[in-house]
Amino acid sequence: MNIRNPEEVVIVGGGIAGSMTAAYLKAAFRDRISVTLVDDESGRSATGHDETTLSDIPRFFGFLGLAEEDWMPACNATYKLAVRLQDWERPDRHFYLPFEEVREVDGFPLTEWWLHNGPSGRFDRDCFVAARLCDAGRGPRWPVGSPAGQGGAAVPYGYHFEAGPLARYLIGYAVERGVRYLADEVLDVRLDARGWIEHVVTKEHGEIRGDLFVDCTGNRGVLLHKALKVPYLSYQDTLPNDNMVTLRVPADMKARGIPPYTTVTARGAGWIRTVPLLSGIAAGYAYAQEYCTPEEAERALRQFAGPEAAGTEAVHSRLDLGRGLKSWQRNCVGIGALGGAESLEATGASFVHHALEQLVRHFPAADWHPKLRDSYNDSVSRMMDGAQEFQTLYYQGAARDHTQYWRDVKTRPVPEALAERIARWRVRPPGGEQAPPYHQGLPSHAYACLLLGTGAIRLRPSTALELVDGAAACQEFAAVRDTAQALVAELPAQFAYLTQMGLMGA
Repeated sequence: MNIRNPEEVVIVGGGIAGSMTAAYLKAAFRDRISVTLVDDESGRSATGHDETTLSDIPRFFGFLGLAEEDWMPACNATYKLAVRLQDWERPDRHFYLPFEEVREVDGFPLTEWWLHNGPSGRFDRDCFVAARLCDAGRGPRWPVGSPAGQGGAAVPYGYHFEAGPLARYLIGYAVERGVRYLADEVLDVRLDARGWIEHVVTKEHGEIRGDLFVDCTGNRGVLLHKALKVPYLSYQDTLPNDNMVTLRVPADMKARGIPPYTTVTARGAGWIRTVPLLSGIAAGYAYAQEYCTPEEAERALRQFAGPEAAGTEAVHSRLDLGRGLKSWQRNCVGIGALGGAESLEATGASFVHHALEQLVRHFPAADWHPKLRDSYNDSVSRMMDGAQEFQTLYYQGAARDHTQYWRDVKTRPVPEALAERIARWRVRPPGGEQAPPYHQGLPSHAYACLLLGTGAIRLRPSTALELVDGAAACQEFAAVRDTAQALVAELPAQFAYLTQMGLMGA
């Protein structure tokens, strides 16, 4: 390989990671680089793990110059205002983790004022407009022509979507802009004398040479793990689930209604995620096989999904929780599941987006300066380790202990940095300054909301609030309530909005 500015980028692996990477790099660099996408996953069936996002993804589509009417109909996409956590404290109790930022009064977040003297027993409804919108089934956007919003958004949001159709749409976008697309199988990876990747050998197209290679093959790690021998750092000691079964459940969403949130419901040996799409519900049960067999997990998921799930195909998969010790090694960068844990919110697309933003910011020059590589690795590692810590907090914070699974998860190791923060949070609740901003698209109040909702780790407000006049906080609670009630009356339900705006799937 010549020592020159990287002009030829070869992406190996399709799906969400490969398609997002091809589209993003072309949007960033246009004709100044050539991009080849070797899609060795074109024949694989998607398991649906990337069907929901955090609130960063509107920025991704904006960077590509795509409006929602361009891409949402292609993948049955819907809006997401929050994650609904069901039964994590006790049965029949839920709370929302919204994307909307928390308001502050006199330097303290409203969640802490709620701890001091909240108006009701629901911190999410008292502190966030989005919680009432979720309970009422409202979407985040005003229709075009509305005097209030001129078609804008009332609150921050992400999306739900079908992963396979979105990947195909993004590949089409990339090909239209000059990406060379090859549906082919990689048979071998050849290294040069320095141990850098020189080319990959494909079944149908022979040798594919490049300067920079991007590994989007997930936990198979065809380039980084197998060819470049990058070690894998497992999160399995702190995160208990090692298997997942998923269903795509057809449903009449007009009659059913489209909830503007992802639901994560705690179950006997793990949790069940439900994602509302225009075409139906994507449901998945993540569980620990030590406590539940695959057959038991599938039965539990079908029972949870209801009669509509009868006859649908179940997809069983292994969860490999962890990341590559490095995401950038020599002339190869890993993007996608290779570098991340399975998230309760199924936020793989947001992890990909963060990695792509960092890759563009750290794109190498002719000298391939190691500081760029090291900075990229630090950024991606912090994000993934932060996601691991946040997911660990779900289990450590859950008050439920009705099965052996839930009793045992409390005894698992806790990452040292998280353990230190939990000890501090017992005395001083988490605020934006204490929540590491590593989890792309997650609001700063996420830690506080999770602890308030799951219930096992008791929080207490700052002593200062005993000495501060609370009148302004009472006014802010009232403002949240009044704003939420007005928006519930003004904003349309999702199905009505998507129909009116022509955003329905084909």
